[in-house]
Amino acid sequence: MPGAPESRMVGDLASGDVAKSLRSSSVLCLPMGSMEQHGPHLPLDTDTVIAEAMTRRIVARWGAEFDLWQLPVVSVGLSREHDWAPGTLSLSVAGMTAYLRDLGREIARALPARNLLIVNGHGGNRGILEALTREMRGDFGLNIATLHLGAAMSPDAGTGAPEIHAGKDETSVMLALAPDLVRREALAALTPPPDGAAARALVLDPAASYPWSSNDPRLGVMGVMGDVRGSSAEHGEALIARMLEIAGGAICQLIENEPKARG
Repeated sequence: MPGAPESRMVGDLASGDVAKSLRSSSVLCLPMGSMEQHGPHLPLDTDTVIAEAMTRRIVARWGAEFDLWQLPVVSVGLSREHDWAPGTLSLSVAGMTAYLRDLGREIARALPARNLLIVNGHGGNRGILEALTREMRGDFGLNIATLHLGAAMSPDAGTGAPEIHAGKDETSVMLALAPDLVRREALAALTPPPDGAAARALVLDPAASYPWSSNDPRLGVMGVMGDVRGSSAEHGEALIARMLEIAGGAICQLIENEPKARG
């Protein structure tokens, strides 16, 4: 495509290029992950790796059509359910609220684009994002949507336990995106998970929510809430393809919402 940018990373632009490269109709894509335990077989920044890599693929797939641009990743989120484990970092609700509001204010001030797609790789961020994006749209004039990558992963991954955290789907995506970061010897040593009844009651119940912990032996083994058996790069690529299609629909809806968000 003549005139297409060599890079669609906002951070690669020089300051003087911002006004020439971005328009009000451009879509900024903000990857958001976490720093938390993912069992003995996956790295602490699994959600961040997935969010950043998927944002890169989303921009590569849809960037020219919708004028997408990738922002730097937010690598720490809300992870209190995993804070029993060494290495887990979590913002407080107040801290994350302040950080995201400051970031949204700065995006609106410093960049001409008024469309923002948050690409969220961590389920624990979902609740606060739903509340904050509505506030940020009204306060900063940003047309915002959040894409939850976990939507491509089914709670029933064809295993005996619900797929919640670091199980077959998430492990497969990592095998596809960053195979060198998956500790295969630890993967092979994981024992089968509990039957899943407690996970369905405490985590997946649509009628009530509970402050659960991934260290609860009723919910999983060694911080894994799911069954890693059957994980494969091939399954991961299928999930990635589904994420890309879901992203295309979300971007279309975001752009369709733009006049209403500004009105």
